[in-house]
Parts: sequence; C-alpha cells; structure tokens
Amino acid sequence: MESRLYKKYLQEVRPALKEKFSLANDLAVPRIDKVSLNVGINSRNTDSGYLEKVEEDLTKITGQKPVRTKAKKAISAFKVREGMVVGVKVTLRGQRMYDFLDKLINVTIPRIRDFRGLPEKNVDQRGNLNLGFKEHNVFPEIKADDIEKIHGLEIAISTTADDYASGLELFKLLGFPFQKNNK
Repeated sequence: MESRLYKKYLQEVRPALKEKFSLANDLAVPRIDKVSLNVGINSRNTDSGYLEKVEEDLTKITGQKPVRTKAKKAISAFKVREGMVVGVKVTLRGQRMYDFLDKLINVTIPRIRDFRGLPEKNVDQRGNLNLGFKEHNVFPEIKADDIEKIHGLEIAISTTADDYASGLELFKLLGFPFQKNNK
C-alpha cells in the first residue's frame, strides 16, 4: 500500500517540478532520498535507563529500532571518552519514510505550540531540509503520562536536489508549512 504523500509526489509534485525546472527526464526531478532522526545524549546525563527511554521513544516515533552512536575521540572539556554513547539515530527510507513525513506534515508540525511556519533558511544549499524539535512530546505516539524527561530531536530530510531553489520548491509542493515572506 502506497503512502498518501508518495502518491501526491508522483501525481502532482513530480510533474510540477518537471515543468518548472524544464527537466526532460523523470529521474532528474528532485525527490526525497532519506530521513534521519537524531537525539544527542548529554554526557552528564547518567540516569539509569535514560538511554533506553530515548531509544524507546524514537522507536515509537519512527517504527524502527534506533542505532547508538559513539564518540570517535575523547574530548575532556565535554567529559566525553572515546567509545562513549553520545546519541541515538534512525534512518528512514522508502515506505516508512513517506509514512513518517506524511505524519510530520499533517499531524506533528501543527501540534507545535506558537508555530508560525518553517523558516526557508532551514533548507541548505544542496536542497536538504533540517528541523530541530525542542520537545519530543509533539509526536502523537508519545503519551504525556509516559514522559519522564523531555529531550529534543533533530530531523534531516535529504533530497536528490542539486540546489536550494529546487529543494525548497519540492518541500513546498509536498505541503511543508513555510513562513510567509512579508516584504
């Protein structure tokens, strides 16, 4: 079963991008390649079970088991030793990626308190979008009763776009709510 967002990409977004940027081939049209979610674990946070709770939350949000990331080298100023777990991450592709993005656009982002749109500067020069959430409880899978500690998370949406303009247009056509420019 295909995702609503993937159907929208095939039926509306891809033809619109193909026409706007005068692309001859469907494979040259920018598309979303992968979505990476990352939660950094503070080295000073040594609560027992905190890492497992973060992994559990990320599993609920994505439907996929996260991978622990370890420090490559020791940094004494941050009290980090080589090999110490400094975060957890999940990379989504294919069907899960489109399901997650559909939920992100239509459910999660509207739940953010005082939300006025995503800044266009969140799209980098290669056409990728980076989002940061201060609280993970905006996701509908996280129940308020289960929260012990609130943690943030970062979402990086990678595309096959070559430049800022085509990446931004891809995200706008997919339905990402960007801020209105008041000029």
